[in-house]
Amino acid sequence: MLRPEAPVDGWLAELDAQVLRSPGFLESKPAVIDLGGVTAEDADLAGLVRSLQGRGLRIIAVEGADPSWTGAAEWGPAIPGGRPTGPVEMPEAAAEQPPAPVEPAGLIVEAPVRSGQSIIYPKGDVTVIGSVASGAEVFAGGSVHVYGTLRGRVVAGFNGNSRARVFCRRLEAELVAIDGVYRTADDMDAALRGRAVQAWLDGGSIVMTALD
Repeated sequence: MLRPEAPVDGWLAELDAQVLRSPGFLESKPAVIDLGGVTAEDADLAGLVRSLQGRGLRIIAVEGADPSWTGAAEWGPAIPGGRPTGPVEMPEAAAEQPPAPVEPAGLIVEAPVRSGQSIIYPKGDVTVIGSVASGAEVFAGGSVHVYGTLRGRVVAGFNGNSRARVFCRRLEAELVAIDGVYRTADDMDAALRGRAVQAWLDGGSIVMTALD
């Protein structure tokens, strides 16, 4: 809401000074104009609306105007019973900020995960191009993809993602877990050992099937 005040020329000059400190602040902004601070004698109302529109302001309604004032019809619909706002500080022009870097949807590990190493990525999938050695660990907020032999431990969906899955080219895992549900090597079907396998969560159990 804007409230012109007499003398109107001085008020417009102050508005221009504020706009200089924040270029584009008023451009195409919808505004309600409160004319309660001026009278018909204070300004050319038709000229005032054109002055505001020329500064890029989009006037959607007016309050406090007497319909009998010359030029009042150019202000658009009247809103009765408005409530004045407090003083508004115009923000200074913000320095142009560089775009924020885009976070990758997943982590790609291009080397084998060696025994004793832990890969932890809570924001998405983890893809291991090589193998995961015995004694190594991979934790992912999403799914885990191992394009080599999985001998260590993998935990998919560890932050509560029950739709996460585990894929590996050759299953020799010590442990496979999804969203807190796990299977150890002793619980895995011996027929799946050494084969390409996928695992997912079905209710409270991990289902494991061959991919080949």
